[in-house]
Amino acid sequence: FEPVFDDDRQEVVDNALAVGVSRVLLANVDSTTIAQMRSCAAQYPEFCAMAMGLHPTSVVPETMEQELQTALTELSNHPTDYCAVGEIGIDLYWDATYLKEQQQVFEAQLDFAKQYDLPVLIHTRKAYAETFQSLQRVRGNRGVMHCFGGGIEEAKKAVQLGFCLGIGGVVTYKNSHLDEIIRPIGLQHIVLETDAPYLPPTPHRGKRNEPKYIPLIANKLAEVFGTTIDDVDTITTQTARNYFPLAKF
Repeated sequence: FEPVFDDDRQEVVDNALAVGVSRVLLANVDSTTIAQMRSCAAQYPEFCAMAMGLHPTSVVPETMEQELQTALTELSNHPTDYCAVGEIGIDLYWDATYLKEQQQVFEAQLDFAKQYDLPVLIHTRKAYAETFQSLQRVRGNRGVMHCFGGGIEEAKKAVQLGFCLGIGGVVTYKNSHLDEIIRPIGLQHIVLETDAPYLPPTPHRGKRNEPKYIPLIANKLAEVFGTTIDDVDTITTQTARNYFPLAKF
């Protein structure tokens, strides 16, 4: 639902369907993105599923309570529209000024997810320790560590806490070492992602990312795990179904 897709959204959906991508999950950012997300999902109800949440980079003290209330109201008023709570988490990449507020908002939304029995989409950058602290304080959540970029210990910890790893274009980058990190974790703990319009796989780095590139990621995972792209498709799709049953993957 990003504006970068406004001129060719139908073509993007058609291209995805043409390569076998039949379902995508749209993650909310904050109150300013809800209308665009809902519009996109209404236009392509068989292709798009939705998650409701407040992204950590949108957390500021002045608006966080109202933003949380908006997210909770959406979940309460439209309980069958959302298959997950997200994108939520902690992001200290640019600035750690609002760490306390981010933790408060993250944990409140983890409680929302438990209240509505929904999985979560977790965004974490330069904040794995803090993210795990929150998950251990709240306990009982499940979901995906979106755009996973941690090391082997973080990967093991995530799986131990009941999460799968979202793997996208970064695994195809020559110096990411993500392939070495996920190999011992196992394909059964991975789901495929795009993070569109960001982080496209090689050879499309620097361009707009979109769902039609998912087979490039699946092909890389087949190489990493010494299996076939069909097996990657089957296993990761089943994992997505297990974690996000309401998304109808």
